[in-house]
Amino acid sequence: MDWKTGAFGFRSVMAAGAFALAAVAGQPAAKAAEISIACGALGVEFQLCKEGAEAWAAESGHTVRLVNTPNSTTERLALYQQLLAAGADDIDVFQIDVIWPGMLANHFIDLKPHSGGAEAEHFQAIVDNNTVDGRLVAMPWFTDAGILYYRKDLLEQHGKAVPVTWQELTETAAAVQEAERSAGNDKLWGFVWQGKAYEGLTCDALEWIDSFGGGAIVDAKGKITINNPQAAKALDMAAGWVGTISPPGVLNYSEEEARGVFQSGNAVFMRNWPYAWAPANGEDSPVRDKVGVTALPKGGADGKHSGTLGGWQLAVSKYSAHSEAAANLVMYLTGAAEQKRRAITGAYNPTIASLYEDEEVLLANPFFGSLYSTFTNAVARPSKIAGAKYNRVSNEFWNATHAVLSGKMDGTTSLAQLERKLKRVSRNGKW
Repeated sequence: MDWKTGAFGFRSVMAAGAFALAAVAGQPAAKAAEISIACGALGVEFQLCKEGAEAWAAESGHTVRLVNTPNSTTERLALYQQLLAAGADDIDVFQIDVIWPGMLANHFIDLKPHSGGAEAEHFQAIVDNNTVDGRLVAMPWFTDAGILYYRKDLLEQHGKAVPVTWQELTETAAAVQEAERSAGNDKLWGFVWQGKAYEGLTCDALEWIDSFGGGAIVDAKGKITINNPQAAKALDMAAGWVGTISPPGVLNYSEEEARGVFQSGNAVFMRNWPYAWAPANGEDSPVRDKVGVTALPKGGADGKHSGTLGGWQLAVSKYSAHSEAAANLVMYLTGAAEQKRRAITGAYNPTIASLYEDEEVLLANPFFGSLYSTFTNAVARPSKIAGAKYNRVSNEFWNATHAVLSGKMDGTTSLAQLERKLKRVSRNGKW
């Protein structure tokens, strides 16, 4: 049964797709608990979660059930809200997006009594983000920011430099695409990204807009700032890519669709998250050792490099029958040793600052050092100020953006409409 059909359908999927880890020999069965954890599955994410949970189970004597959830953040949030609203105990540990603590906080326990102060090792901005009304409702697991992947070999072959501005990227992508197609590589596109109408498009579009100095949809004081000429310019620029340097189908791309095209060797540039580095350099990857990573381009000479803040946290459901064991699992998975393993194996950015100076981490992911400021100064979505209304804000924003990308209206018209809609959502700026 599809997960969309409800909690009972979800239980069936969970039972069919989960695995149980054996308890340590000799552990009294009565004291052991089965902890279910929801993990994502982008790239090697699910496998890494499985391995980490397995290691914890071996140490603790508990068992673990791993739950696979939708890759789409929008679909995953809908599933979580359904389960939590029903007070279901299907999942003990939730993997939550950096934008969700304000929306879901009432359903999670306070982790401070279980952390032993470990949160002090993590980036303070993320800890603050995960603290709602004085309660630490989630522990940082890995952080993210949008970055630009490029084909080193193709740029060198065609005598092109790594682009610094979006205009340079557009021109370089077009030139390499045309030259390669003339040489018979008719499947090559210049640039792939996330253009589907979902949360990923909010991230991409916010990067374009912020790079042009167009603000961040809603400012820290709650003022709706998105309706401005620079923001409109950014969206109109992106619309010009569709069907020229980006395939028409990009309007239905999420992270994995974009990665699939780039990793198969059919794109010069790709916008994605750091996780794509590991599979792009996997043994079976057609672009292995041919990929470079840099900051996303500036809006222009007066613009700035911008990456949307992403990342995921781990939270414990207040409906869990084993909250103590679940919290222990969270602290294990978010600890320095596990974050280091995940960084080396899967290119997942740690939330512990000291790991960015670790030689083994930097050897596996050289760009962790060169793009450190990108990760620590990423632009945040307005989830904290919008609170429980953030999902509606983002939905309106990605739909307004998609309307421009698909040619239904220009940036100025779409953003004017968006401003009016957001005023209604916020009750005229009062969140």
